[in-house]
Amino acid sequence: MRIFGIDPGTDRTGYGCVETDGSRHRIVTCGAIRTPSLAAFPDKLLEIHVQLTALIRECRPDAVAIENLFHAVNVRSALKLGHARGVAMLAAVEAAVPVFEYTPAEIKRAVVGYGRAEKPQVQQMVKLLLGLPSVPSPHDAADALAVAICHIHAPAFAAPPLRRGKQATSWRNYKPA
Repeated sequence: MRIFGIDPGTDRTGYGCVETDGSRHRIVTCGAIRTPSLAAFPDKLLEIHVQLTALIRECRPDAVAIENLFHAVNVRSALKLGHARGVAMLAAVEAAVPVFEYTPAEIKRAVVGYGRAEKPQVQQMVKLLLGLPSVPSPHDAADALAVAICHIHAPAFAAPPLRRGKQATSWRNYKPA
């Protein structure tokens, strides 16, 4: 199964694709989409959308995981980040790939085991989990790979447990085994 992770941003949008069999993970690609700093905001969004569309088409992922905006100090920055997230979601939806969102704390918890982990800790765990010789660069790419790994480790990703015997249809009919 392939998961495409996105760390949205208007100046740099990180991306990373991870292939997994459920226990071992392998990097397919990673990097960052850089937009010209002097470009108009709509042009930046178009560039992000065009490049993500091409990358998703090339990687053919089974799911796209995107970092969710949890909180922001600056409202203007939060709105711009929301626009970047929107065009990233649009690229995935246009490719008919399901989209999943994770907060920074969920990503850190899934990758490091601690929701308040520092960025270097997350990057080192991405390196270890993917068996890489060094931390992926730029840091936006490492963050995107962490988002993909988070989805792999998410409870919704895991196969449902095997059910044995007759299932209770309500709490009234429940009898412990």
